[in-house]
Amino acid sequence: MPVLSLSLGSNIDAANNIRKAVAALRAEFDNLRCSTVYESEALGFSGDNFLNLVVVAETDKRLAAVLVYFKQLEDSLGRDRSQQGFSPRTIDLDILTYSDEHGEHTGSDCGIVLPRPEITSNAFVLRPLAELLPAQIHIGTGVSFSHLWADFDKPSQRLWPALFNWSGQ
Repeated sequence: MPVLSLSLGSNIDAANNIRKAVAALRAEFDNLRCSTVYESEALGFSGDNFLNLVVVAETDKRLAAVLVYFKQLEDSLGRDRSQQGFSPRTIDLDILTYSDEHGEHTGSDCGIVLPRPEITSNAFVLRPLAELLPAQIHIGTGVSFSHLWADFDKPSQRLWPALFNWSGQ
């Protein structure tokens, strides 16, 4: 069964939106595993800090169906698609990996590239991914996620574990 990894991030009502997104994902994927929730400064624009995590699950759904579900989930949580790429987000869901799929997926897969290029350049993606899948090899580099994180230029992007309350109370 394909293994899916997904990045979640929010900087608008972040804790609430992360809780809602993870609850919806748990309802859709019964074997969901979550990384630590991390806080990071906004990259590429001036804005509130983000909360980020990575989730991993096995799925029997095809990539196109998974992507459609994630877009619907983002929309249900108020994602504004009219804003530019680097801007505040209620929720941002990005497929990082889908088993050993690689390259550009077009058509019904909506033009995504796997593994997602941001894996190797964004601490808020790589650190939680290395936490959940340390031995998995990044297809593009041939290096494990744990080794990629060990070699990452950590001072270039501030990232720290968030004091996250899953219950919201």
